[in-house]
Amino acid sequence: MEGFVGGIAISESEFMTTTSLRNKQLLTQIFYSNAIEVVDQGQFIFNTFWNKATPAEQRFREIEEGVEPIATKVLKDSDEIFGYIKHVMENSSSRQLCSSTGTMQIVFDNFLDYYKRILERHKKGEGTGIQWITSIDSGNRELVEIFLSIGVQVRHLRNLPPMNFAVDGKHFHATIELWKNGIDAEQRIRDIENGTDLADIEVFQNASRTKEVYLDIVKKATKEILFVFPTTNSFSRQYKIGAMELAKSSVRKHDSKIRILMPENNISYKLLQQLKEEIPGHIDIRYIEQMSDTKSTILVIDRKKSLVMELRDDSKTVFEEAIGLSTYSNSKAGVLSYVAIFENLWKQTEIYQDIKEAHELLKIHDKMQKEFINIAAHELRTPIQPILGLAETLCSKEEDVKQKGYLDIIVRNAKRLHGLTDDILDITKIESKALELKKEVFNLDEMVITAISDSRNLISRESKGIRVELDSRSGHKDIFVKADKGRINQVILNLLNNAVKFTDQGTISIQTALTNKEVTLTIVDTGIGIDSEISSRLFTKFATKSSTGTGLGLFISKSIIEAHGGKIWARNNSGHQGATFAFSLPQNE
Repeated sequence: MEGFVGGIAISESEFMTTTSLRNKQLLTQIFYSNAIEVVDQGQFIFNTFWNKATPAEQRFREIEEGVEPIATKVLKDSDEIFGYIKHVMENSSSRQLCSSTGTMQIVFDNFLDYYKRILERHKKGEGTGIQWITSIDSGNRELVEIFLSIGVQVRHLRNLPPMNFAVDGKHFHATIELWKNGIDAEQRIRDIENGTDLADIEVFQNASRTKEVYLDIVKKATKEILFVFPTTNSFSRQYKIGAMELAKSSVRKHDSKIRILMPENNISYKLLQQLKEEIPGHIDIRYIEQMSDTKSTILVIDRKKSLVMELRDDSKTVFEEAIGLSTYSNSKAGVLSYVAIFENLWKQTEIYQDIKEAHELLKIHDKMQKEFINIAAHELRTPIQPILGLAETLCSKEEDVKQKGYLDIIVRNAKRLHGLTDDILDITKIESKALELKKEVFNLDEMVITAISDSRNLISRESKGIRVELDSRSGHKDIFVKADKGRINQVILNLLNNAVKFTDQGTISIQTALTNKEVTLTIVDTGIGIDSEISSRLFTKFATKSSTGTGLGLFISKSIIEAHGGKIWARNNSGHQGATFAFSLPQNE
């Protein structure tokens, strides 16, 4: 037996011991007793050693064969530890390790040559080489690649045990850090008092193990089963492995309830309807949108156990091929968190359904309103046309001044009503996205000149002292654009008529320009300018300060220009009276 210090000797009636022995020197001090109690105690100590000691013949064989004696030691000195590890690896041809990444760095810094020698022996047919289990992440990837390059076999394990160890055919050595991973006793007592005595969290990387646990906890449900399926395929796979059959058994045996959240699908709908018929009143299903970001099936049993299964490949029809990492827990806090997630999603389906129904109702009302406006505008236009035509005819022939004045009023108001019906029809087309553009190439300058001529007639009728002119300072040639000729003319006339309406004296100047394949038309007046109350909503519906305007013209103009891919804007002139309105169009070659 190794490790003796001193010695003992015993006879039938005497006991003798010394605390130290010096090689080849006589004893200088001993303890002697012939008390029977001391002799019996010495005999017991000797018998204990004798039973634990190795027979001399066995030890001789071990020495002859080079076998080290069996021993278990605790090494605390760093030099002793390093010396022992080097001694173990000097003649080894196999080594299996399970350790943290920190151990891998220590090996690289101190024992890399020894590992290479083990691998060389393995190449010659000795042993199994080096196999290493560790946790691989971006921080140690390069180090792992180095060991792989020299022939070390490495495997990844996410949750390593709290013990680093290495083993070969003859030796086992390990470092254990259980204290750091332990739970403080006071905290554990509080957990027990709060009913979390059996709290357990387990991570499964093996899909077969996940399937086993999944079916087992569904089978043991007694009160409630909550399912969240992120995709219809996930429901189909779990239906195939018998999860729904086990859930039905739980209902029949314990009168439990089942609630399911999942995306709607025709095939799954039929299966779910069949389930409802088989266990009426015990299953409730609500539909959610297909989850693009969330790729986990959530299962909660009796609000005490949860299983969260990540989807690895949703296209697979076999459960084991589709499921990735899974986490089981019966931790009260963790399980109730998933219950809260389920309940929130459940409530959201109610809100979503209400919103969906309200939206459908609004769509119906909106359609009815647009149809009514469209019909009303067309019906208004029908009598306006003959009223306007006949009034203009009578006005041109009537000689009585008084009657002619009345007819002028009729014509003017009929034209306003005609314009209003056109605006209403345009608004209906714009809001229903039915505004069609019939594009053609035309001369924009010619259109402006015609519009100026029409505006001068309006100025003459209203007896205003305004001069309307085409600004020729740009000096360009005629500008051609490809656009809806009638709609662009509508915009120009609207902007020009607005300028005339809000200007009593001065000048209205129109300028066209071509820059960077973009055509710009600008109208500058010397009128009262844009009222500050409507400047921020100028191009919206019904934005007007005029007693005779509807505020629809600028909104329609903006919609027409933007439908062409252009822009429209307005501002008050700086330093003098009036406002500037302008729009731009892309020049299509």
